[in-house]
Amino acid sequence: MAIKEPSSMDDLVYFTRRNIGKGKAVAWAYRQLCPKCKKAKMGKPVEKGKVKIRALEYKCPDCAHTIPKQEYEDSLTAEVIYTCPHCSFNGDASVPFKRKKVKLFDEEAQKEVTAESLRIQCKKCGKNIDITKKMK
Repeated sequence: MAIKEPSSMDDLVYFTRRNIGKGKAVAWAYRQLCPKCKKAKMGKPVEKGKVKIRALEYKCPDCAHTIPKQEYEDSLTAEVIYTCPHCSFNGDASVPFKRKKVKLFDEEAQKEVTAESLRIQCKKCGKNIDITKKMK
């Protein structure tokens, strides 16, 4: 099954476009329906017309059912279209949206740092491709 790119950012919880060495990756995770009412898609709470982006829960706009942020994000599936930095293979993958702590070498600081990463494996060479959160 080929993965197709989303048409609107309104349907997404997560979206990123990253350059990874000689390769690149585009990853996203779709919002899911409320497990209680199954009518509306879960999202961050809205107060006075503004979305609370740092909220620690997701809320259904119809029935007001709330789920903790970590529990909701662990139930999502991330879809990725990538070009492998090791073998230049163009592929796609669908993986659970769970970030793992990974040690990476920071070239500016010249030391190893730990970062949260969405890890996929290349379908051709089998090597790991890490899509990290933006590092500060």
